[in-house]
Amino acid sequence: MQSPHKLPVKAAVTALVLGLPAAFLTTAGPSAATPALPSGDAQALPAVELNLGAQDLPEARDVTELAPGLTRTSISRGTPNPSLFWTAEVAIPANSPDPDAPSSALSGEAQAQSVANALIAAGVAARVEKVRSPQFAGAGGDLGYRVRAGQFATKDDGASTVARIKAAGYSSSVLYTGWDGDAGSIDQSRGQWKLEVLTIDPKEFTGELASTYGPDLVNRETTSQLAAADGALAGINGGYFVLDPKAGAPGDPAGTAVFNGEVLSEPVGDRPSLVIDGKKNESSIQRLGWRGTVAAVGGGPENNDGGKAAKDAQLALDGINRVPGLIRNCGGTGDAPTVLPLHDYTCTDPDEVIAFTADFGPSTPSGPGLEVVLDGQGTVTSVNTSRGTAVPAGGRTLQATGADAATLGSLATVGARLDVDADLISEDGKPLKTNTSTDVVNGGPVLVSGGAENVTVKRDGMVRTGDNNSFYYGWVHKRNPRTIAGVDGQGRTLLVTADGRQTASLGLSIKEAADVATSLGMVEAINLDGGGSTTMAVGGKVVNSSSDASGERPVGDAILVLPRRKD
Repeated sequence: MQSPHKLPVKAAVTALVLGLPAAFLTTAGPSAATPALPSGDAQALPAVELNLGAQDLPEARDVTELAPGLTRTSISRGTPNPSLFWTAEVAIPANSPDPDAPSSALSGEAQAQSVANALIAAGVAARVEKVRSPQFAGAGGDLGYRVRAGQFATKDDGASTVARIKAAGYSSSVLYTGWDGDAGSIDQSRGQWKLEVLTIDPKEFTGELASTYGPDLVNRETTSQLAAADGALAGINGGYFVLDPKAGAPGDPAGTAVFNGEVLSEPVGDRPSLVIDGKKNESSIQRLGWRGTVAAVGGGPENNDGGKAAKDAQLALDGINRVPGLIRNCGGTGDAPTVLPLHDYTCTDPDEVIAFTADFGPSTPSGPGLEVVLDGQGTVTSVNTSRGTAVPAGGRTLQATGADAATLGSLATVGARLDVDADLISEDGKPLKTNTSTDVVNGGPVLVSGGAENVTVKRDGMVRTGDNNSFYYGWVHKRNPRTIAGVDGQGRTLLVTADGRQTASLGLSIKEAADVATSLGMVEAINLDGGGSTTMAVGGKVVNSSSDASGERPVGDAILVLPRRKD
């Protein structure tokens, strides 16, 4: 990792609120040092370049104070690199007797060379390239070999080559080599990159750092819509969420979610989350576990003891506010094919009990199974032999599938009381303490901990087996749009977006995301949902460039910087 170094080109500071002295509103030439601002003024980040690409790249920063204690820093690094080009990448068939085995982006050298030879024989000038990735704990290193063909000035120029590859019996697509993120590539070290950074100083900012999911969990809204609806000064997209209806309810968090102190979604294993204390405007990164139970409480219709008798029976609560049997990103008890986190994969479990609150949406998921409706005191008001109903105001419902339907049915009779406990468990084994200003946003992997890079892709489920490292290649190794959150050494929360999948902004590999976090001064950092979700809004308007062709993507939740406290 290269060492940070002084900004050589530009640091333009615009103070909209505090009216800084003229000496601070400067553009420094190549040999000028960036002026150090007094504590509490608009200067928000270390006056060092990003640890991104070659050391001699030009870098420009524009810092705007949005409110006392809240700054936005726009960073442009590098210049367009004419040595980068578009190329056709070939999907390599599996070297397997199974005709339905999927193709992959990478393979062993012999298989890749065999595909390249077949394409060459068909008149396509194919080449084999070895892919090396930065080494992490239990991940990275030599990933495998890819097959590519051609060098094109534009994406459209590759269409005829892709057609010839397909005619030879292979799948292919055209991509930009600047998105590769290959370790040690000189061509890919020149940029260009564009990033946006929000810095919230808890000692100065008098508004509130918070998160929101909008009107309900299951309908998605864009980050700018969520920010505008709450009158936020600024905001970024939040955690992972369900996108495909086959994986659950679109918009539903795919991991931990706490809003206003209420646990509304359970963790994925012990994957990390951003924990926000809105009262203090502080945040931390924590790994949270899960403990959920449903218990029958003595004092039902024939036991008039006021519900003070011991709980006489209980069963495990598998989750909150999600479709029973579908666990996006896995990591739950009894999940198949794994009980460990597995990113962007939907595990299944036929026997589950899921609790629903009114936050979920107008109606709970429909389907076979049992659904018990509880009022605000936990009293059973109805027991339905199929799933799908409205959640009563102040109450909740419990859905059970498979063998758990009979078990729940044995506890739930109309008039009985059920105690539903759902606790997030901190790493010290104690329940996470929350209040009405506590929000939790899921993410992963960890990028930085204890002031040092610590990328936890294997622990957090970004390493798959049996796919020739193809998922890892696309998700971890390659450059993508990224959203990062973290805390610096002064206790300030930093929210970062890096544009990607564009020729004018290449995006970040996960290693580069960690490098950026440390060079911005973060001592704790986490990767949030990225790709087409990556968005920053300021004043309700998007200030970065979305990678989705359709424009800003609707998301599950957002992290907002509010101008005043919610209470």
